[in-house]
Amino acid sequence: MTRFASFSEFYPFYLSEHSNRMCRRMHFIGSSLVVTIAVFAVVTGQLRWLWLMPVAGYGFAWIGHYVYQKNQPATFKHPLYSLQGDWVMYGHMLRGKLQF
Repeated sequence: MTRFASFSEFYPFYLSEHSNRMCRRMHFIGSSLVVTIAVFAVVTGQLRWLWLMPVAGYGFAWIGHYVYQKNQPATFKHPLYSLQGDWVMYGHMLRGKLQF
C-alpha cells in the first residue's frame, strides 16, 4: 500500500482513481444527496434521516467505481484522505475546475 505524507501528495493519486467521467458524476450525485439529506434533517428536525448520508454518498461513489471506473475505491486503503478528496473534488466540480 502506498503511503502519502500529506493530502497534497494524495490528491493527484485520488484524481487518477477518478479519471472516468461517469465515476465522477456518480460521486457528484452521491455528495449532492449527502448535502441535501443533511440540510433536510436539520431544517425539519428529523435527524433520523442522517443515517442515509453514508448510504447515499458511498453507494453512488462505489457504483461509480465498480461499474464505470472498474477499480476499488480509495476509501478502503486511505479512508480519511479519500473522504477529504471527495469533498475537494466536489468543490472543484461545482466551481467548474473539473468536468463532471
